[in-house]
Amino acid sequence: MPESVLGVGIIGVSPVRGWAATAHIPALRALPTYEIRALSAHSAESAREAGQAFGVSAVFSDHEQLVTRPDIDVVVVTVKVPHHRELVDAALAAGKAVYCEWPLGRDLEDARAMAALSAQREVRTVVGLQARQAPAIEFVRELLSDGYVGEVLSTTMIGLSVPGDVVVQPNVYMLDGKNGANLLTVAVGHSLDTLNYVLGEFAGLSAMSAIRRPVITAEKTRQQIVKTAADQIAVIGTLTSGATASVHIREAVAGGIGFLWEINGTDGTLRITADAALPEIFPLTVAGVRGGGEPAQLSVPTALTQKWPALASLEGGPAYNVGRAYAAFVADLANGTHTVPDFADAVRRHEVIANIERAAASGERVTAQPNRTPRPEGRQPTITGG
Repeated sequence: MPESVLGVGIIGVSPVRGWAATAHIPALRALPTYEIRALSAHSAESAREAGQAFGVSAVFSDHEQLVTRPDIDVVVVTVKVPHHRELVDAALAAGKAVYCEWPLGRDLEDARAMAALSAQREVRTVVGLQARQAPAIEFVRELLSDGYVGEVLSTTMIGLSVPGDVVVQPNVYMLDGKNGANLLTVAVGHSLDTLNYVLGEFAGLSAMSAIRRPVITAEKTRQQIVKTAADQIAVIGTLTSGATASVHIREAVAGGIGFLWEINGTDGTLRITADAALPEIFPLTVAGVRGGGEPAQLSVPTALTQKWPALASLEGGPAYNVGRAYAAFVADLANGTHTVPDFADAVRRHEVIANIERAAASGERVTAQPNRTPRPEGRQPTITGG
């Protein structure tokens, strides 16, 4: 272990499943700059079992006990979205850096409030939009910067959220539109963040949404669940560059392509594919062509895939990009940079989602407003001794 590390406390840990166990804990364990020092769960029994499963002695059912510990530098929030604001606010009030999963809040109001508090407290933050850290996405940005496609004329994205006619049990709560985690905020949110990160923001957009399959089966209980969250989202708009962008993320019983993103320019085309519209989780393949013909696969440079050697064993799995985000955050703290998306970036994405909702409800084109969310530039986490 290095002489100093960032002490981490994770809120929302299950000993048997969940995103903390699947992604955050493997990612943090692979990086010598972090140490998991405390866990919190919804009950004392769950906390105790999680501590035993992951070898962490400090476990709590009360999040306040975790966020106020002096040996915790970064608080990680991995619970369901309706509880994000309460837990994030408590961590920020305690002066801790916060890594919160995406969506940041149930709605734009929640996100703006948390971003404002982080700026007020001068606390650095991370939001779980880790597709930006994927080597393939870094590669695409490099190709565009080098003029691979020339001037970008248009971009098209199509993606699949839930395949088949069954939803996995932990995601049943995402069928309720009031919970803030659904096809629009998750599959569309992650996909749009990747598009906007690479190609720029929307100047204006039109949208439609629909519930084409109003009832779906819960995997474990076999209960028939009535949905109030849309299962079809289509967006068409103009980016600030002038490029035309179209996006359609949907459910599909009979299958279909998982994720296809094309960027078409005056000189060439890039095509990014994956198994589902979750580019933050699923490995991405990049293909390209200059001039005519069909795109052929392009190899992501080793310099990008080996950027963080400690994470090599996680490549291809859900912890990989999360680990790259954690590694980049340490570099940001050391260099005073902002390469990892923070709460200000989350607000920008929540604003796009709110614009999609407005456009779909009204049937009218919505013009984007410039983002003025403050970003904390002051106090950094105090790195405690290992």
